[in-house]
Amino acid sequence: MNPWLSAIRLRTLPLALSSIGMGGFLAAAAGKFDWVIFLLCCLTTIFLQILSNLANDYGDSIHGADHAGRKGPQRAVQSGMISPVQMKLAVIITGVLSFFSGITLLWISVEFNRNEFFVFLGLGLLCILAAIAYTVGKRPYGYAGLGDISVLIFFGLVGVMGSFYLMTKNLDWVQLLPSISCGLFSVAVLNINNIRDIESDKVAGKFSVPVRIGKNKAALYHGFLLFGGLVSSLIYVLSNFRSAWQLLFLLVLPIMIKIMSAVKNEPSEKLDPWLKRMALTTLLFVILFGVGTLIK
Repeated sequence: MNPWLSAIRLRTLPLALSSIGMGGFLAAAAGKFDWVIFLLCCLTTIFLQILSNLANDYGDSIHGADHAGRKGPQRAVQSGMISPVQMKLAVIITGVLSFFSGITLLWISVEFNRNEFFVFLGLGLLCILAAIAYTVGKRPYGYAGLGDISVLIFFGLVGVMGSFYLMTKNLDWVQLLPSISCGLFSVAVLNINNIRDIESDKVAGKFSVPVRIGKNKAALYHGFLLFGGLVSSLIYVLSNFRSAWQLLFLLVLPIMIKIMSAVKNEPSEKLDPWLKRMALTTLLFVILFGVGTLIK
């Protein structure tokens, strides 16, 4: 099981749950939290994250981004621990599980509302396609440097506002602000990953943002992501200010400063531990934001 657990990349799952957690907290603040819908959202998101990780392992191996000179953790297909055929089958199975989990979620949350069902079905299929097409296919969009946009959309806007809507049946565009925060912090996780792999990605022709702009500018970009995420949530809180508890999420600021310093000063090959810390910091941010929102 160890090669499969490695390929699933358990350390990325807290990040996958961050956007659903934010949507759940916002729904709870609106007095419309639903445990069943929340848990189904979590399950579907976990399947989608695992699908993305397995497809990434398969796609990067096929396209050459995972090779012996790569600085990051050893990948399952590249190392030979899992064959390409086995990984391809795992991608298909996980995609099917994501689909049926999403269908169950929609059946319970929107019931017989045809318009809502098909809108969210379309979004769900896009999520599955985005998870696979990031590194798989003849023209994977991750190799064109479009991964950051995809993460912002699916880990931010779709994850937060989608889960919020399924619980509340309402959409307030002010929810865009915390959605953007989750999205930008998720992009920051991807940015650390891409800075770590900058040399091997160059060799493979994977033109991520750090490959395009270089490590120094990628570090400045990282600062923009962290600052933008905090400012976005701060604007949301100030527009709905009730008490100082709503600023509880600012406790992550020292941690983010430390991460920013590491991204700027550490050699690319030593950034892997900071990827996990950025993912956990994003989840901590969501928890602090949610708790501060719920305290009256």
